[in-house]
Parts: sequence; structure tokens; C-alpha cells
Amino acid sequence: MSEKKMLSERADGIGRMTFNNPQRRNAVSLDMWDMAEAILQDFAGDDTVRVIVLAGAGGKAFVSGADISKFENERASLDAARAYNARVDGLLAALVNLPKPTIAAIDGFCIGGGLGLAVACDLRFCSAQSQFGLPAARLGLGYRYSGLKRLVDTVGAGAARDITFSGRRLDAEEALAIGLVQKVLPDGALADFVTDYAATVAANAPLTVKGVKIMINEALKPESEHDPALWAKLVDDAFASEDYAEGRRAFMEKREPRFKGR
Repeated sequence: MSEKKMLSERADGIGRMTFNNPQRRNAVSLDMWDMAEAILQDFAGDDTVRVIVLAGAGGKAFVSGADISKFENERASLDAARAYNARVDGLLAALVNLPKPTIAAIDGFCIGGGLGLAVACDLRFCSAQSQFGLPAARLGLGYRYSGLKRLVDTVGAGAARDITFSGRRLDAEEALAIGLVQKVLPDGALADFVTDYAATVAANAPLTVKGVKIMINEALKPESEHDPALWAKLVDDAFASEDYAEGRRAFMEKREPRFKGR
């Protein structure tokens, strides 16, 4: 496993995917995106995994963007760039639409494609040393609508304009102030906090968590794309579940519930 550029593990209801290219601050190549998609598909199909954590190895970066050293092979022409972008778009869309909650544990640089990856996660927690940026304008890159839409949905149009027009770096406190991250942890405290938080989510009723994730995603769509029938089904599924009965019993018996996801 130590030789792989992508690592995965699962324990106690938590699936972890780690970008393992610390020599390049976890810059991502096309083959790493392919491996990431396979890991996420595996987690999505595993009922024992209830929440997914994404992180970077080495303690210096979450993901510092695309591996520029691979551009001549992977993105040198317009057609190659289109194929690369379509591949990444597909993975990020799959991440957004996973029926399980996702958490980005950001320790260090979160730049370019790394920022796009983080914004595709449901929640983002970072260490105090973390830095954020989208330097496409400094490299002459085109940035895709889907990624910009997620950024605008997360931080608002004004902050998105600032981040993209300037290409500047934001520190952790500014990222918190604009809503890019949900919490900033002291350096060295991020991993334990994320593990505890993920364990809390994993202990909750999976059908309820799945339902609210889907409906929050629905709320971000144009009204013409809303699906009230889906919303009603998600609510009905929760009320008809064994977990709803277990939650009621646990409350009355003054104990922690033991949810099974059915």
C-alpha cells in the first residue's frame, strides 16, 4: 500500500481515501483520479461504510492541484485537455452525488484541483496552516462551469470572483470567514477531530443522513429541476425503517441507538 499514489482503508463505519503523493504536495495525475473513482465506488457499495473522509498524505498538503509535470502527456492539446476535464468532472459529480456524506480533512495546501475536490465534498475542516487558492488565471487554464457553480454555491458570487480573478492564496481564517470551511483546528489537532466527527456521523441513522444529503443537493438546483416525489419518498423511507423504531426505543430506554441502515 505504501507504494500506491492512492490509499484507502475502512474501520468503524468510516472510509478513508488518501492522496499519497507527498513529494509533489499530493498533486494529482490522471491515473490517480482513476484510482480515486474506483475507491469511491467501492465505498459507495459497502454498507459498512457510512461516512467518507478524504485527506492528503505528508502533513503539508491536502491536494495542491493537477500534477503540472504530467501536462505535456495528459493536457498538451485541446482534445487532451477536454478528455482530462471530462474525466475529472465525472469523478467530482460522482463525489457530490454519493449517497453517503463526505468530509475533506485539509492539512496544508488546497490549491486548484484540490480546491475543486474539497468543494465537491459535503464538509470541509482544516488545520490552521492550510492555504487555499484557485490559480487558473495565473496559468492560462480554462475553469469548468460545474466547479465554479459549486464554488459559488459554497462561498457566494463575490468571494468566488475574488478567488478566481486574483488567483491569490487565502489562509485558514479567511476560508472560515467566507464559509469555505466549517472549522479551523490547531495544527496537529485535525486528524483526531475529523475522526471523532466522522464517528458521530457514522453512528447516526444512515437513511436519515442519506435523505438530508440528497435533499440539500436538490435545494441547490434550479426550482425547475426539483423532484418533490423524491423528497417524499426519502422521508417515507426513513419513517418506515427499522431504524426509526430503534431510534424511538433507544430514546425511551435512555440508551444510544444501534442503527442498521434499514
